[in-house]
Amino acid sequence: MGKYNFDEYVERRNTNCTKWDNLDKTFPRAKKDSIPMWIADMDFAVADPIIESVHRVADRKVFGYSTRETDEFYNAVLGWYKRRFDWELDRESIMFCGGVVPAVALLIRLLTEEGNGVIIQRPVYYPFTNKIKENNRKVVNNPLIYKDGKYTMNFEDLEEKAADPNNKLMILCSPHNPVGRVWTEEELKKVVEICKKHDVFIIADEIHNDLVRKGHKHINLQKLCPEYREHIVTCLAPSKTFNLAGMQMSNIIINTPELREAWLKEVPKSGAQHNPNPFSIEAIIAAYNESEDWLDELIEYLDANAKYVEEFVKENLPKVKVTPLEGTYLMWLDFNEYGISADELETIMLEEAGLIFDEGTMFGEEGSGFERINIACPRCILEECMKRIHESFKDR
Repeated sequence: MGKYNFDEYVERRNTNCTKWDNLDKTFPRAKKDSIPMWIADMDFAVADPIIESVHRVADRKVFGYSTRETDEFYNAVLGWYKRRFDWELDRESIMFCGGVVPAVALLIRLLTEEGNGVIIQRPVYYPFTNKIKENNRKVVNNPLIYKDGKYTMNFEDLEEKAADPNNKLMILCSPHNPVGRVWTEEELKKVVEICKKHDVFIIADEIHNDLVRKGHKHINLQKLCPEYREHIVTCLAPSKTFNLAGMQMSNIIINTPELREAWLKEVPKSGAQHNPNPFSIEAIIAAYNESEDWLDELIEYLDANAKYVEEFVKENLPKVKVTPLEGTYLMWLDFNEYGISADELETIMLEEAGLIFDEGTMFGEEGSGFERINIACPRCILEECMKRIHESFKDR
């Protein structure tokens, strides 16, 4: 038993919680006792130092405009990436944004023109598609290869898409959401080799970089390929790592003065948030400086949850394929062997099982028949979830 109790049930209903509240409006077909396991935040209490930091800010009694331009903030971020990844970031390269999704939208506008193509690898985090379309760019899909329950990249297809001079940008999800891959050094080098050959810029979404299973290692793309770092923007945040999504803060690593200047001009033009709130600054400092033990214990708990799902499926749901989880806390389950449509699968989960997942089709047609399940919850919730799936599928 560690310092932290991840089995503790934290009641999130009636707390203005996106994940648990107003489900009757968000998912009108869902049963009243539905368990939400969709949006990617955790049902765990955050680390004690973070809670204490928020209390200290509250005690100040004034919550005016805040700045992150302090040595304490930058040293916390720089120290974290040096300790955890042996990656020496430059202080001046760290740009602020309220979240990775708005950062991706900003970068799409800065790095491409209307009508240009942006390469993504479906099934992939659906806001990528949304932001490409909303900014009048073209979605260029380089679909992952799914074989024997595992995913790999299609480099031949990527080469073809990158060679098109209209395709100026690639968004790389690393670790990959939703399929859970932690890309190897060889795979990442091949991506950069292709993009460098065809002068394609890369946005590396590495928001899940701290959350990898034992036996796997996340590799920061800029660190791996410093010769191409000026053509790579890396999106980082403590939000997934420390369950701080509501703090609205991410760090966007931009390595050229020209692009940083363009970024700083685009932020006010776009109406994006340009200052963090006072709680987020102190919470992030406490997370990076004092909460490493919480993360280490969390990873052990997530590893055990993933193993539980794998073993439960093997024993009780032989038609379901579990994609091996290498990173993130989002498991990707394949129900296609039941021979039902994606709509039927969603209906069973919502109306019979009383379970709310991010449906596979949200991530592209390649996700049809899949469910993305958030396992960052106490074991009692996960056990009830798997029990409900079993009850709904045992006779099918």
